[in-house]
Parts: sequence; C-alpha cells; structure tokens
Amino acid sequence: MPSNQISGKTYHDATKHSYLSVQLDPNYVDASTQPSAFKVYPKFYRRVKLNLNNPVHSFISLTSAITLEKVYKDGPYKLRVNPSAGALYPTEVYVQLRGIEGMVDGIYHLEVENNCLTLIYELIDDGLENYIIPGKSINGFIFLISCVYYRSSWKYQNRSIRYCFLDSGHHLGAVAASAFLHNRDIQLIFDFDKLTLNSDLGFENKEFITACAVSGEIQDKKIRRLRLKIPFVSGTDYFESNQFIEDAYQATTLQKSRQQKLEYPQFDFDRDKFYQIVWDRRSIRRFRKEAISQEDYLYVVQQLQQSIPTENYEEIEIYSVVHRVEGMTPGLYKGTYLIKAGNFSEKTGYLCINQAIAKDSAVTLFFVSDYLNYQTAMQIAGFLGHRLYLTSNYLGIQCSGIGAYYDDETQELLETNKDVLYGMVIGI
Repeated sequence: MPSNQISGKTYHDATKHSYLSVQLDPNYVDASTQPSAFKVYPKFYRRVKLNLNNPVHSFISLTSAITLEKVYKDGPYKLRVNPSAGALYPTEVYVQLRGIEGMVDGIYHLEVENNCLTLIYELIDDGLENYIIPGKSINGFIFLISCVYYRSSWKYQNRSIRYCFLDSGHHLGAVAASAFLHNRDIQLIFDFDKLTLNSDLGFENKEFITACAVSGEIQDKKIRRLRLKIPFVSGTDYFESNQFIEDAYQATTLQKSRQQKLEYPQFDFDRDKFYQIVWDRRSIRRFRKEAISQEDYLYVVQQLQQSIPTENYEEIEIYSVVHRVEGMTPGLYKGTYLIKAGNFSEKTGYLCINQAIAKDSAVTLFFVSDYLNYQTAMQIAGFLGHRLYLTSNYLGIQCSGIGAYYDDETQELLETNKDVLYGMVIGI
C-alpha cells in the first residue's frame, strides 16, 4: 500500500515498545559517531548577529537560544531553551521577515550555535505565504520548524519519528513562550503544502518541515511561490537514510487535522520571572520524592487546559498518575477526577522502561489522543509538554519528558484504547 494511504496509527503501532522489544534491542550507540547538531550555511551568506537588547532580535533568539554548555568525556553539549529527546536537537528554525524595520525582507535560517540570522533568500513579490496561507500576506514573522531527522534516528531508529514530532512541538512551545514575553500573538499552522515547500527550500530527503507559527498583520494580497529554489545545505556532517521515517513523514503530512476556532490563551505569569524560567529550564534527572501542594497541581492542570492558538487541532487527553500531592488520594486521575485509587508509583516506574524519575515523581502524566492527523497530534502533545515544563518550573517544581514507555501496558493502566503519545513527570 502506498505510504500516503497508510494512517499515522500504523506508524505509531510499528514503533511501540514492549518489555520484550526493549530486551531484544537495547539500542546502544557509540557516542563518538553522533552527527553534528547544528546546521550552518556557507560563510559567504549574509548574517545578522542577534542582539538581545533589540526586541525583534530578542524575540527570534529566545525561540532557540543556547542556555548552558556542559562538557562530557565525548565532547560539549549545548543545551537550549527547547528540550529534546536525548539532547539530540533534530529541529531547525527558519523565519521569514516582511516589513520589519531595519531588516531585509527575506527568509532567514536561525544559526543557533552563533546566535545569528543567515539570509538565505531575499523576497520580492514571493514568499512562504503561498504555501501556508494562499492569498494572504503577513507583515511580520513566519517561523518554520523543520527536522533534520538523522540527528535523532542515529540513536532511536524508527521510533525517532515520534521524537522528531514531539521535539517540533516543544520548539513551537519555545516560540510561543518568546511571543508571550514579547507581547506578540502567534498562530500555529500544521496543515499546509509542506512537501512542495521542502522541495523549494532545497531539503532533499534529509530535512522536512513539520509546522509553522505566524505573528504579524495578515493582509489580503497574492504572494507568489518562491521564484528560485534555495541551494541544498545538509544539517549533519554525514547522513544515513531511513525509509520508514521518510514514508511516515509523507503519510502523516498528507492527512488533514481536525479544525477548531482560533482562540488565544490568557496567561497571568509575571514576565520577568517567566523570562528567567525560560533561560533556566532544565530536564530533571532525579527527584527527592517530596510532595507538591494540591494548589500547585491544580494550577498546572489549569494552564494545560488553556487554549492552543491554532485552527488545526487534535484533542489531547491528559491522565495524571498522582503519587505525592498533598491532600489528594494517590491514584489515576483525569484532571481532578479520580478514576481509580492506588499507589501506582512502582507500576509507572516499570512502564517507563524502569526509569526512576517515573516512580519518584510527585505526578507522572500521560498524553493520549484519538487523532485524525498523527503528525499534528504529536506536535500538540509536545507543545503542551513545553507548557508543562515552564508552568511547573515557574512554581519551583521540576519536570522531564519521557518518550520511552511500554505502549500497550501503559494503555492498560490508563484503561484507554487511545494511543499514548507522550509521558511526563513533575516533582521535587
């Protein structure tokens, strides 16, 4: 059957973990063979160094900034505002600027390692709008999120299709956080002509667009397709193709997402404090097994229920396995509703491939969905995951994402037949 006739569920099912599959394929890799995690265009391209004192520069920079460098025996790791499975960072950001004072109208690549914008295409009467919102022009910003999938498949093989989509959603969350800090509205768009755009951006089969976020004034105006193709530049120093991932991407790109009315979230975070949280966000590696307050748990739930600013949507249901929340009976919840009481900490630790953080946390959360478009659903799960990171850190609670769990057994615990897209933990 052609890949475009196969549903996202087929690819999700093909990448499930079970106790047996993990034992048979523990998936060890040689860290010294890791492909490069930064894409850089040739030196002759024009660059703009980003200055955090400039509001436009700061808005763009804070979507992807490096916040900490750690040195291990196999080399330095540059950690960023957006979390990534295995700290492999398959995502890249491109931004189209139109009508921004002091900037050439064009498409830029955000060169994260050097904190600069690289002008890769100058606009005339053409632009990204043709592929994303035909018949409209955006004075402002169009952010494109892409995945250089080999950075992830190098380690996680076929299951990395999940992590690429989740990482893309987290990166959209980082864009949304920067927009909040800079008093800008953004709209996420998942359904558009990604395949043609991949070709015109010169990505070959080595990189693919997953989503975009627009911010600015939308006008009725016909914008042409890019008049020239952009020369190919690889996002890794070497590459091994994975047909499963390429087929999964294409199939899940062609399906339409559910639709909803566009609504914007209303957050009450103190901006100065939130700014520091964006810079300081980290994934926790161990918990002290301390309880969090019921008030903080309810605040987290409330923020997760706020609107997602998009018309393309897939419903994400969030189950909470409460281990240590003051005043709450341990057990399985949906929001504040207790489904079944019990101490499931050992069970969740086992389900998350025996990761201690899943049993030592205050709460272990699982994101599930009965989706039409798998690619959109996974990205929204990642987007909500980023919101969970920042909200919990804002309250002084630690957080981490968990992408590896025994799929079918987790569904059994949750008593659902919907696919489990993501796991997360919060605690102290």
